[in-house]
Formats: sequence, structure tokens, C-alpha cells
Amino acid sequence: MAPKDGEWERRSPLLQNMLAGGLGGTTGDMMMHSLDTVKTRQQGDPHFPPKYSSLGSSYYTIWRQEGIRRGLYGGWLPAMLGSFPGTVLFFGSYEWSKRLMLDYNIQPHIAYLTAGAIGDFAASIVYVPSEVLKTRLQLQGRHNNPYFNSGYNYKSTFDAVKTIIRVEGPSTLFHGYGATLYRDLPFSALQFMFYEQFQSWARQWKRSREIGTPLEILTGAAGGGLAGVMTCPLDVVKTRLQTQIEPAPPPIPKERAAGESKSTAKPTHPKAGPPSHEQHRLISTSPPKTHTPRPGAATLDTSSVFKGLRMIYKTEGIGGWFRGVGPRGVWTSVQSGCMFFLYQSILRQLEVWLPPEGAEASL
Repeated sequence: MAPKDGEWERRSPLLQNMLAGGLGGTTGDMMMHSLDTVKTRQQGDPHFPPKYSSLGSSYYTIWRQEGIRRGLYGGWLPAMLGSFPGTVLFFGSYEWSKRLMLDYNIQPHIAYLTAGAIGDFAASIVYVPSEVLKTRLQLQGRHNNPYFNSGYNYKSTFDAVKTIIRVEGPSTLFHGYGATLYRDLPFSALQFMFYEQFQSWARQWKRSREIGTPLEILTGAAGGGLAGVMTCPLDVVKTRLQTQIEPAPPPIPKERAAGESKSTAKPTHPKAGPPSHEQHRLISTSPPKTHTPRPGAATLDTSSVFKGLRMIYKTEGIGGWFRGVGPRGVWTSVQSGCMFFLYQSILRQLEVWLPPEGAEASL
């Protein structure tokens, strides 16, 4: 008789799950960072027609024009700094809540779905600020990028943090927090529910808890890829909200400006100069004073995810919801497959080095 869902559960100590998850998740994120950069460029591309269209041509264009470290791997530092502690918190919260619900005989699919959302919520306090920095630096590319004017021009990750806090305020590091949760909570919930179900089917088919490397990778890739494609519209809204900057006010007519300047003129500080870090981006790469191109990406004058979805659909149709779905699907499937494979491999190795005592009872 085939085992039921939940009977193959490994009950390693939570610290081992957290460490294995942190190492596996960070390695997977770094391996797939370049594809995530392509996805971000496609979703935030303001050109019409878009400069970055297909996955292959976009990848080649960024690599040829901007290189690997400053182009395809732009924003890798905040990504790595946020990935490890974020995945540690995620796997710890996920395993703890999942085991608790299974022990209370909650239906396994509900337990996996709920635990995935709980784990992501716990990790969001760490990865959302790093996601804001990563996304902006990915969209920017290199400093003074001659090939893609995104509206951002930070010298480094530290300069980005300093500039954002000084010019836009510390709360900007959590800009799009709600949108990120709207995307990542469903993604993580679906990803882990699909993964656990595919794992269960694979173990029933193999009649063993050990299913082998090919199936380990395949089950992880299938779970992540399916969840990634399903949540792509939420990812598009999240990217737009985190990368857009409020538009500059419309120019004042010359006659009105001349009259106002006489009545409200104020002395200018002798050392004052042009604001070096003021950014007014609609997501647009052309200065609004000289040229206003047809937008390639709709400006979202809202912080609401649902209003954002309606605005994108109204201006770009269904295709706007699924901008970057190709690289997102590839990225989430490969990253998920690598992460879960490394997670299980590291966990098995930790169990050899540090054999759990009373693993079935350890929570």
C-alpha cells in the first residue's frame, strides 16, 4: 500500500533545515541572478517598441553592451546579502509551521500552502529592502550606463542606500512592500505545495524516501516554474511599483513663471547647485522637457496592486501582465530546482555530520 502524504516527512532539527535552506537558496539565487536581471529589464523597459523583448536576445544584448559583473550581475551584492538571512528565516518558519499543522492532522496540501505563506511573511522583513536595492541596480546596470538610461545612476550599493535614505526617505527601502507580499506569498505557498505534492508522487512511484538526483531536480523545478508563471502578473506590478519614481510637476508657462519669479523671488544659497540625485522617472528614459516617447510600460499612479493590474491591462492588455514571463518561468524553475536539490543534499550531509537525536520529536 502506498504511503500517504506526510508519511515521508524528514524531521531534522530546525537549525539544520535553516542552514541547509540558507545555503541552498542563496546558491540558487546567485546562479540565476543574470536571468532575473533580464526579467527586470523586460518588465521595466520604457521603450516602445521594447528594447528587451525575447529572452535570448535580451541576454545577449546586456552581456555584449554591459558585460557580466556590471550588466547581467548588477545588484548581486544586495541580492546575496538579503538572500541568505531571508532563506534561513523562511525555511525555519516553514518547517516549524508545517510540522505543527501536520501534527494537528491538518490536510497536507493546506499545511504546505499555509506554511509557505507563513515562511515568506517571516522572511519579508529581510528580503524586501534588498529586493528594492537589487531591482533598481539591475534596472540601472553600470554607473553612467551609456546603453540604458533607467533614471537611476548609483555609484555602488552603499551609494544607493545612502542616496535613497537622503533623497526619498528610509521608508522607500520598503516601497512596494505590499506588492511584494502580494506576489511572494502566493508564489511561495504555491511553490511549496506543488513541490511537496510532486515529491510525494515521486516517493510513491519509487517506493522510497530517496528519489534520486534527477527527480529531486525535476520536482523542485516543476513546482517553482509552475508557481512562477501563475504569479507573473503580480511580479510585473511589484517591479513597476518598486522602480517607478513620482513624475516631475508639469512646466510652468513662461509668462506665469516670469510673474511668479518677481513676486516670490528668494535669494539662492551661493553654494547651491543642481540636485545631483533628484530623479523623476515615469518609468521613462527620455527627459520630459525635450521628448515624451510613447510609453513602453504604464506608469502606475497608485500603490494598489489591484488598481495596478487594471491599469496595466487597460494600457497593455494581457501581454502587459505577462511581461517577462519567459525569463521568470525559466528563472523560477531552474532556481527552484537548484535550491531544493542543494537543500536536500546539504540536509543529508548535515545529518551525517550531526546525527539528530530523537529527530521525530524535534521541533
